[in-house]
Amino acid sequence: MDWLIAIFLGALQGATEFLPISSSAHLRIAGLFLPGAEDPGATFTAITQIGTEIAVVVFFWRDIWRIVTKWFGSFSGKHSKDDPDVKMGWLVIIGTVPIVLAGVLFQDLIRDQWRSLWITAVVLIVFGIILGLCDMLGQRVKTLETTTYRDGILIGLAQVLALIPGVSRSGATTSMGRALGYERPAAAKYAFFLAVPAVFGAGLYETAQAISEPSSVGLGWGPTIAATVVAFVVGIAVIRFLMDFISRRSFLPFVVYRIALGVVLLIALSAGWIEAQ
Repeated sequence: MDWLIAIFLGALQGATEFLPISSSAHLRIAGLFLPGAEDPGATFTAITQIGTEIAVVVFFWRDIWRIVTKWFGSFSGKHSKDDPDVKMGWLVIIGTVPIVLAGVLFQDLIRDQWRSLWITAVVLIVFGIILGLCDMLGQRVKTLETTTYRDGILIGLAQVLALIPGVSRSGATTSMGRALGYERPAAAKYAFFLAVPAVFGAGLYETAQAISEPSSVGLGWGPTIAATVVAFVVGIAVIRFLMDFISRRSFLPFVVYRIALGVVLLIALSAGWIEAQ
């Protein structure tokens, strides 16, 4: 049963990580309806996210390889420091600093209090509305090549909010990108790049912690690794779908879904059908 549960949760992680609907919220909610009705936990979530970030690296490998090689090449003078790819390398580094600091400072809150379903429900609704407003009112003029360091820091600060289940990493960073006037594909692509070091860092940290404290991996190592592989496979397909979708349409379907899910969750909590913790 643990293997089936892990495969299901891995597929759910891969399907929701890149959509602006919060993968951590969906894993948290799904845990209510699984045998034992247990929260999969922050450790399981962080480890399986490694699979989805490998999907990002594979899907955008040409872009990422070019950015990394040019960034290193700028130190030897091989590439100009004004090169857009060199600048993007610095933007990702600078934009990652806020979430690293917040992750260290608020680790206990991330693992416990912030995983309350009351918080998740409210955040789903509030940030769904924010996403809708930013997408509707934001201009569509900026591209990745025109990204400034100020914008990189602001989007990096938005990523910190993703530590709260229900916000959505892609939702928070894309909302900020749209608010700053970036085209939808550009905002989404930068959100993908920005997530790579943060998610890999959190996943590897949780993996190291889990090795020294095996009980923190609730489903066991075998099922958790299987879930990570499934998350990678599903994640590849979802990235392709999302990049094609937002090049032609708005984020409105995701906004409606977030609000509807949050409302249903609030009703279920208020009626006592489910427990917040």
